[in-house]
Amino acid sequence: MGGEMMPPERADGDDVVLSWEGREVLAVRLPHLSDSLDHILAELERRHGMPLADLDRTSKQSVVRVLETRGVFAVRHGVETVATALGVSRFTVYNYLNRESSSRGQG
Repeated sequence: MGGEMMPPERADGDDVVLSWEGREVLAVRLPHLSDSLDHILAELERRHGMPLADLDRTSKQSVVRVLETRGVFAVRHGVETVATALGVSRFTVYNYLNRESSSRGQG
């Protein structure tokens, strides 16, 4: 996900401070959503063992489904970023998304 661990005394207002037995022990600074998208795409490449652009169409559609469930397309420029990573057009990503939502509506 790309978070950063730090001592609790360095935590800012948006950081998550973890406590153990009533004592603050660790703070975590979460990344901006756009930074998380890069980490998610990198993890998917590691999982598939190749650049996402080299996947076949069915695998790319599967990647889009995974990304949709993670809320990636709510992030500004999410569709464009994913399209670039997959080596397809934005139109193709929208088609994958529409195909998925159509098949859910029929089930």
